[in-house]
Amino acid sequence: MKRKWGRIQSVTAGMLAVSLLLTACGGGGGSTSSKTADASGDAGKSGSNLKPYELTIAYYNIGNTKDLKEVQDAINKHVKEKINATVKLMPIDPAAYSQQINLMLAGNENLDILLTLTALGYGTQAAKGQLVPLEDLLKKYGQDVTKVVGPDILKATTTSGKIYGLPSVRDWAADFGVLMRKDIVDKYKIDLSKVKTFDDLDAVFQVVKDNEPNMAAIIPEGSSNTIISTLVPGIVDPLNDDNGVLPDHDNNLKVVNWFESKTYADWLKRVRRWYTAGYIPKDIATNKIASEQLVKAGKAFSFVAHMKPGYENKESLTTGTPMVAVRLMPAVSTTSSISNVMFSIAKNSKDPERAMMFLNLLYSDKDLINLIDYGIEGKHYVKKADNKIGFPNGVDSSNATYNPTHGWEWGNQFLSYVWENDDPNLWKMQDEFNKSAKKSKALGFSFTVDPVKTEAAAVQSVKDQYKTGLETGTLDPEKNLPDFISKLKSAGIDKIIAEKQKQLDEWAKNNK
Repeated sequence: MKRKWGRIQSVTAGMLAVSLLLTACGGGGGSTSSKTADASGDAGKSGSNLKPYELTIAYYNIGNTKDLKEVQDAINKHVKEKINATVKLMPIDPAAYSQQINLMLAGNENLDILLTLTALGYGTQAAKGQLVPLEDLLKKYGQDVTKVVGPDILKATTTSGKIYGLPSVRDWAADFGVLMRKDIVDKYKIDLSKVKTFDDLDAVFQVVKDNEPNMAAIIPEGSSNTIISTLVPGIVDPLNDDNGVLPDHDNNLKVVNWFESKTYADWLKRVRRWYTAGYIPKDIATNKIASEQLVKAGKAFSFVAHMKPGYENKESLTTGTPMVAVRLMPAVSTTSSISNVMFSIAKNSKDPERAMMFLNLLYSDKDLINLIDYGIEGKHYVKKADNKIGFPNGVDSSNATYNPTHGWEWGNQFLSYVWENDDPNLWKMQDEFNKSAKKSKALGFSFTVDPVKTEAAAVQSVKDQYKTGLETGTLDPEKNLPDFISKLKSAGIDKIIAEKQKQLDEWAKNNK
């Protein structure tokens, strides 16, 4: 029940990631600031010297949160004892998140802490002065954060040299492949040991098509993704967006046009082959139903996925059927894989110091993390063994009243319990997975799109027109890829790539 952040990438993949030049912005604060409350730098100490304060926290609404009010009350009782604060949780549907958050920030509405993502305008929010820089606050109230999030990881969250977001401790790396229904694999005696490449999947998909005509052989990950976009970070470093990439995460730091590369063309041909063979549903380009739900409903056999240790168990719970993975690309870590799930402090906050105290608890307080992740012990989960939990008797994922699949959003996920079907050493395995993954040569680089924002908007319009069709196999690449490339060039992609190369060269010079 470790909550996979893959859903997040499913929602945001292919969107324009932006990071503008920063405008001057201070620490924010109002009349209730903790500066005047003689607060200790240790957020774990008693909050008796602090004035009461309510923290408004916006984040992705994932999973079932029917009992959110009851869980929030329990969180408040706990947090009040620590830092004399209460929280107002504000879960927002991922599809509406960007628009709603930007309206709140622009309208100066009550907001203290918010989920920020590189692909949804983190850099732009910082550039507009809507986020609070965190260096000083980390030194005063974030000691527990920096114990588990090292300077190399924090560097990946910087934009124009400042830290505006704290990444959750989770899967900072991913490997890539395909997740399949185990019952179907077993039923037709499919030998997955023979699957060494993506082209080897054709034979598997044909078996499914021949024997399960109402079940799609392969679909994209998530609800609005394409087959290829999930896999891009395993092939190249997209450098925040994919308007200029690093092949094989290195390429001597030479940025190239991904869309006119042979690798991209080969992938389009492969996906088109799957589509014309009937392995991919004909209506996939307009599908909005999550891959897990299609599998659960018996309408899909497999989906492409970016994974981590224990991923099969997690998805088995979500889909309601045992799943098995074929991993076809090794683990890799990029700036985006770290900075695409963060919490930031809004400039709207009237007490950014208290907000940092709460964030510090998310990286150090096991009781708080498990309240947020799993709810109330005895009602929403029960302990099965040391550090392992499961649903109470009579409860499962279909009728649970608090089962948010959002542990990857909140602070230090390694503090959370392990679900009963998972390896008891899951978090140790994840930590080792993160450390052993291939690191992009550009890890820590964040592209500032401001100098070419007009071209970036024009390029995005062209991508909106072509990418989904091409990357689901719906459009024939022989006919449409040349037009796609031509229109990208007319929109200014070469100018974007030149600017990205210029910034990357400067970054490399300063990070020798």
